[in-house]
Amino acid sequence: MAATIESLLEEISDVEDPIEELQSLKTALIAIPISALRDSVSGQRFNVIFSLLNSDNREQVELCVDILERILLALSPLTLAQNYRVELRGGLTHPNETVKILALSQIGRVVEHPDAATEVLNNHDILGAVINCIGEEKMAVAKQAIQSLSKLSHSKPGLDKLFQSDLLKVMKDVMTKSDIIRYRIYELVVEISSVSPISLGYCANSSFISQLLGELTGDDVLVRATAIEMVTTLANSQHGRQYLAQQGIMDKISNMIRGADTDPLSSLYLPGLVKFFGNLAIMDSPQQVCETYPAFQNKVFEMALDPDPAMIGVALDTLGLLGSTVEGKQVLQKTGQKFKSVLLRMSQLASSGATELRVRSLDAISQLLTLQPEQQNEDLLALTESWFKLLSNQPIDMIRNISTQPFPELHCGALRIFTAIATQPWGQRSMISSPSFMEFVLDRSAGKTKEAKDAKFELVGALVCSSTAAEILGSQHYIRLKTYLREGPYYISAVASVSTEGAE
Repeated sequence: MAATIESLLEEISDVEDPIEELQSLKTALIAIPISALRDSVSGQRFNVIFSLLNSDNREQVELCVDILERILLALSPLTLAQNYRVELRGGLTHPNETVKILALSQIGRVVEHPDAATEVLNNHDILGAVINCIGEEKMAVAKQAIQSLSKLSHSKPGLDKLFQSDLLKVMKDVMTKSDIIRYRIYELVVEISSVSPISLGYCANSSFISQLLGELTGDDVLVRATAIEMVTTLANSQHGRQYLAQQGIMDKISNMIRGADTDPLSSLYLPGLVKFFGNLAIMDSPQQVCETYPAFQNKVFEMALDPDPAMIGVALDTLGLLGSTVEGKQVLQKTGQKFKSVLLRMSQLASSGATELRVRSLDAISQLLTLQPEQQNEDLLALTESWFKLLSNQPIDMIRNISTQPFPELHCGALRIFTAIATQPWGQRSMISSPSFMEFVLDRSAGKTKEAKDAKFELVGALVCSSTAAEILGSQHYIRLKTYLREGPYYISAVASVSTEGAE
């Protein structure tokens, strides 16, 4: 096979319009497994393919990219770094974005390998060109550059090179090109900061983080909204949260929520502020966050009752997130009538809101009602049952009606609520006391889509796996549920065919 590749390369060198020959080489390379290709390409040079990248013919360039992608993947990162540095450097400034992405992805492979990374760390031109790619117009190129630099920062030499050499100035110069590019640099910095307290230290000492935090209270509300997203990502790591707390950012965001009432443009950034605290509550403690920053919880309730769909949607997602934990459920229950009003609103939205809000309401309700078997004590079971009963006079019928409407996402959302209560004894009692409900569960013809069949199967599985189901539902229903589970989600019962041989 090595001979075939060699002869194809020779053919490509000898023709003026090599499209056909390039296609043949690409086909031959795809037919060889990467492990076998390693032996075929070692020792060979592919200068002819690299030289053909310098063309205005887009088809030719893209064939070359496909070929090189396959070949370079077969080479070790060290071989790549030692033998193809010049070609990779050239690829970073090529006018075609697929060539840039190829070069950046290969540099990403190199910097992950300790010995190969040294070759790149000593090459200022390559790293400078990678940083400049963050400023490219095409987002795919910028994303690949961010990814490769993020990998480089996983080692101390990589961090030193990025933040303690003149590459820092290159990053700061690229930042000044536009708001969009500034935020791409912030994205890189936040990604690096999330790795460890040490990498966060490098980013903080370079003043990038303080600059990002300053954007939170800038005059441009769109810039502010993007800054909040970045800061939320930074808060995903424990060391990131500690740093933000030390900088007083939680208090600053809480004050921004308070001040939102007097800002006519607050709807552009308020959802981001609420998401920030929602994520914080789940990662730390719902009770601690809601007690320390009451403005957050009050605003979520207020947004749930707001007429603006954008506000309602974020409130629903946040309430579902909070209510997915036992501590969050208890925090919501403590608010008494406030939460009851919100739950009633959720029920109304689930029944008759715009389709997207109906789906988000159903998802939030299912999270609020979910209890794992080990969480099921008397108090929590009483709590979820009381919430379910608040949804409607006949909540089982209400959710079932939603599930019969001709929208797969509503059907699945309704089934998820039934799955949430299926593991709880009161839920099973509600189901068995609702006429024909078990027939509805066992009816395979209700949902036609794969998602609907999977959602029904989840519900059946939740019932079968519950220790109380056989007693509450009765042995006949329980045996039919076990049969359904054994047959799988996509089972179709065989229908006896009637022979019509000889009939006209």
